Amino acid sequence: MAHILVVDDEEQIRLMLQQLLERVGHQVTAVANGDEAVKTYRENPVDVIITDLIMPGKEGIETITELKREFPDVKIIAMSGGGRVGPKNYLSLAEKLGAHRTFAKPFDHKKMIEAIDEIVQEEQENP
Repeated sequence: MAHILVVDDEEQIRLMLQQLLERVGHQVTAVANGDEAVKTYRENPVDVIITDLIMPGKEGIETITELKREFPDVKIIAMSGGGRVGPKNYLSLAEKLGAHRTFAKPFDHKKMIEAIDEIVQEEQENP
């Protein structure tokens, strides 16, 4: 299965995603912010990154921008509860910056797993 990096400042979300993804056979690394995500990806690239967009410090949009600049082929799923302006604006921007899929929180667990599987399958078919 895939190695996935989960990036979210909320510990409950990180743990929920880690348990969900490990239960279906994925290897998961979880970090709390964008700075940790970039550092972790540089040291040990993963198959897919799932990142929250609203976080203290380096938030998700900055994280996506930095990773895409340095690693254009990185596969990213963005998620957001939306903060003050709602998730649509943030998720739309994430797509424009190169996120492969986007999810508004709370998201459907089955659809998240399907999105990961599709991204990993696309990568295997088109290396």
